[in-house]
Amino acid sequence: MWAKSTSNWSAHGADAYNAGVTLYYALQNGTAPPDGVSVMPLPALDQAHANAGSFRQIAGTPAAPRITIVPILPDAANQTTGASLTIAILSPNFTYSLADLPHRDGQTAAETMGELTRKLAVFCSDPFVVARMGEADWAKLDGASVWNCDVAPADRRILAALLGIVGISILMTVALNLPTTFSAFAGQLRNRRRVGGPARYDAQGPQELQEIVAAVNGYLEIERDQLASRAAVLSGVSHDLGTPATRLRLRAALIDDPDLRQKFDADIDSMTGIIESVLTYTHAEMDAEQPRNLSLTSLIDAIVANYQDVGRPVTYRKAKDVIVQGGQSIFMSRQGYGVVSTDRDTVIYGRPISLERAITNLIENALKYGRRATVSLEADAQTATVVIEDEGSESSAAEIEKLLAPFQRGEHTATIDGHGLGLTIVATIAKLHGGKLSFEDTSVGVSARLEIQRF
Repeated sequence: MWAKSTSNWSAHGADAYNAGVTLYYALQNGTAPPDGVSVMPLPALDQAHANAGSFRQIAGTPAAPRITIVPILPDAANQTTGASLTIAILSPNFTYSLADLPHRDGQTAAETMGELTRKLAVFCSDPFVVARMGEADWAKLDGASVWNCDVAPADRRILAALLGIVGISILMTVALNLPTTFSAFAGQLRNRRRVGGPARYDAQGPQELQEIVAAVNGYLEIERDQLASRAAVLSGVSHDLGTPATRLRLRAALIDDPDLRQKFDADIDSMTGIIESVLTYTHAEMDAEQPRNLSLTSLIDAIVANYQDVGRPVTYRKAKDVIVQGGQSIFMSRQGYGVVSTDRDTVIYGRPISLERAITNLIENALKYGRRATVSLEADAQTATVVIEDEGSESSAAEIEKLLAPFQRGEHTATIDGHGLGLTIVATIAKLHGGKLSFEDTSVGVSARLEIQRF
């Protein structure tokens, strides 16, 4: 579009230039003017106005025109015998600038006339033109079919430029949005398990991203099938073991030796407990529970109250108010501060049943390895951390962190019930909530820190 418009305007200017050259010789020699241009002598009254320089008084001039006087000297070879050509241009829009007319050494008067008519055609202002060669009469030059606006080609260069800007803007927007599109999908995938993401993702965006999304969907489908198969197998094993375990309990009841009977019962309880622990771990991995908004403060209060109702040594310790240091002010010489009260509920987006299981497991561990458990809650704008401190534990934080792997038990647990999956389940639930499980040594024992993302 740009090239076509430029070509049409170049051809239009060239035609006007050729007409101007021919017109000059017609005015000089009295020959026929070029096609599309007529030369008509002015009437006597208009002649008088033109001779007096009152060009606005000539009949047919536009209202309130702007006048441009163009003198064209004869060629250098005819300076003594040739006549000067005087042209008066009355335009309704503007005065023509003569300084930018092309000029070169040896340029003829006819060529100057051609450059002038080219300028009239390119500027498209429907001018009223009169001219006089030497001392001859003034004549009106009617060249509407050469330099008026009606014959000018359509100029679509502005439209082409706008379309080009729009196209470049679209391309730049797409190019700049590509990293955002990939980052958005990466964020959705990163938080998929924490916020209960969809089973499949829509393949939107560039072809490369669609291929990545398709591969991720395939992987997620395989992962879900594997977890479902694992849970189905374990559920089947648990169900199938129920009948022989019941028979074993009945047969153990017939044993006269009480010590032997007790050992049989303990082994049966251990076997069924292991299966139930593995089922619990698998269900946590499958992420079956849908997350929702809940008050973590209320959940902890309910868990602690349940332990206290049965006389277990579990207490809830209220967190201290958080003091936030303020910025300096032009009205004060010292920094201010604010106090964030911990009385308000800590609301999170999570899975209440899973979190209850995790907090309960940590409290049970604290009671097993120590004399009592103290629960507290720390929260900021991004995370919430449930802290369970035991008292009198003989294990260190480093030793307990080694027990996060499945079926790992410490050196001091020979006489403590358990199957080595409690902390593994807690760590899995923490990851489901975008957090982690860690341990710290304290002056009286070890504290477990269950950190989760709030939103």
